[in-house]
Amino acid sequence: MRTARLALGLAVAAAVAALPAAAVDWGKLKDLGKIAETAKDVKAAFGTPEEEEERQLGADVAATLLGASPTLANPGIQKYVNRVGLWVALQSARPNLPWRFAVIDNPNVNAFATPGGYVFITRGLLESLNSEAELAGALAHEIAHVERMHHLKAIKKDARLKLLGKGATQVMKKRTDAEEMERLNQVGSVTKGLYARGLDKADEFEADRVGAVLAARAGYDPYGLAQVLQTLDAVAPNSTQFALLFKTHPKPADRLAQLDKALGTQFESLGARPPLAERFVATMSK
Repeated sequence: MRTARLALGLAVAAAVAALPAAAVDWGKLKDLGKIAETAKDVKAAFGTPEEEEERQLGADVAATLLGASPTLANPGIQKYVNRVGLWVALQSARPNLPWRFAVIDNPNVNAFATPGGYVFITRGLLESLNSEAELAGALAHEIAHVERMHHLKAIKKDARLKLLGKGATQVMKKRTDAEEMERLNQVGSVTKGLYARGLDKADEFEADRVGAVLAARAGYDPYGLAQVLQTLDAVAPNSTQFALLFKTHPKPADRLAQLDKALGTQFESLGARPPLAERFVATMSK
């Protein structure tokens, strides 16, 4: 049981590590041992976990992130973002996940997701958007990460390296509670290095492609996400408000180029879709 808890502790830490960190106060993320207590086994490290395990893993990571930074205290905006996000999520290949969306009260511009259907955007990102179509595109990108299980793959990859790279006998040997907790405490320093890396570029490019399709299926302007990327591309590279986003994602110009290369003009047949700028502005002004 100790070994299982240790392994999942490493896996959960890797999950947090793979996420952009606009809303993470690493000084408050100290209770990794408590997260590990909720784990049933090491499936998250060595195979695709059952959906219930994925949900539990995502809930644990989401709870930790929300414990570090609060949600925006505006029920109307939270309800609006959930409505938009859920409608887009229903167009995905995983519509039955318990999707949850939230705006984090943080001025930095970023968005991230956890396994199991938890999607967060920062207040800074929301305030940089111009329409509901752009909001749908930004949320669709994160929904695509969950649909394609990008974070779970990152967890498995990282956990295998840490659990197997040092030798199975070293990891599997019986440890005292103190030794186990010390090992879990060491995860924090590893996590800081991993989250700065973010997901692989290939995962980000795929999430852009899939996200644009999901937004179009939901009836939004399919170029909403591209418009968000154009806004980001116009920002000064040294802007502190965007620093974490740029650190954990490919350059907006590169993302735009990949999106254009992948999708080209295939969305033109969809015809004009409403950007719903008026509804977005009206909701944000409440």
